[in-house]
Amino acid sequence: MSKKSLRVLAAAALAGLVLAGTPAAAAADPVQKKLDALVKTDKFPAALGAVQDAKGRTRHYTAGVGNLKTGAKVPVDGRVRIGSNTKMFVSVVVLQLVAEGKIGLDDPIETYLPKVVRGKAGDGRKITVRQLLQHTSGLPNYTRWLPSIFKTRYAYRSPQDLLDMAFKHKASFAPGTSWEYSNTGYVLLGLIIEKLDGRPVARSIDERIIEPLGLRDTYWPAKRDRTIRGPHPKGYAAKKPGGKLLDITNLDPSWGWAAGQLIGTPSDLNRFMTALMDGKLLEPEQLAAMKKTVKAPGMPAGWEYGLGLMKMSLTCGDVAWGHGGDIDGYETRNGITDDGRAVTLAVTALPTAEPAMLNVIGAMDTALCAKR
Repeated sequence: MSKKSLRVLAAAALAGLVLAGTPAAAAADPVQKKLDALVKTDKFPAALGAVQDAKGRTRHYTAGVGNLKTGAKVPVDGRVRIGSNTKMFVSVVVLQLVAEGKIGLDDPIETYLPKVVRGKAGDGRKITVRQLLQHTSGLPNYTRWLPSIFKTRYAYRSPQDLLDMAFKHKASFAPGTSWEYSNTGYVLLGLIIEKLDGRPVARSIDERIIEPLGLRDTYWPAKRDRTIRGPHPKGYAAKKPGGKLLDITNLDPSWGWAAGQLIGTPSDLNRFMTALMDGKLLEPEQLAAMKKTVKAPGMPAGWEYGLGLMKMSLTCGDVAWGHGGDIDGYETRNGITDDGRAVTLAVTALPTAEPAMLNVIGAMDTALCAKR
């Protein structure tokens, strides 16, 4: 599909957007109750979200406060760091390049990055592009060895720095023999995009996705940009579990790069997922490849992983497609059903215990299952 066609579709979608509610939903609203509980019971400073029904109508939600120091309100549809949701955008660009004949999913990555992956961490001659997208490469996950964000929050790391961190360690398994989440693979995918698309990965995402869809609140922070532009709730973290929550909003996100650097809003993520599932970003063959999943040990029960996309079983019996993202200060969870119900929820701290993490997922599940 041409960029001109995408822009026309984006304009039409924006023109037809109707807000079905306000941030303070009625007390009986099950979604509002879930977000209120995330603040009251799980002690997240704030929660916010956008819930789109099957007709494209959106209701926004907020709970808690956007700034613990001032008590300021949570911005409706505020910008947050969306972390690993970046992987969906990267996967779309890779699959567009596949459709253009520039990349083969089952080609070894050595084809595109000669001699980059060698040694005990893995061999680029034996790892395919598909395996990077799918987390079946066996490459060690560099984020496992990142120091505390409080020690290095303003440190810039190049993609090569991230690879060097990973390549000091042994592969988790032989390529294609198991599944393990690895941000390292998405750093390599970012480098492949840059080589084959002839521009920075941020620009590829801008021109291929963000601009055509009119995602006005989604952007890739520039090098050494440590802030979040526009209305946003503060993000928080503690130096130790149960400790005092400290403002961690401003940080250098380069450690996430193509695995997790984007900033966006709940409604923008819903708009992106809707366009993706409607076939406005990918040809049918590539979308089908993206949705072909494998078992994902360690993920919640009933979840599987495709190519930068998760398949999630819901308690109401439906299935949702999405991803989610964790980065210091923010966690997002999102999904879209086959009939077009889309939800993105964010909290302004990372869960420090499994119950809190499951409660965020549970809030998303409630929102997706509550048909309006």
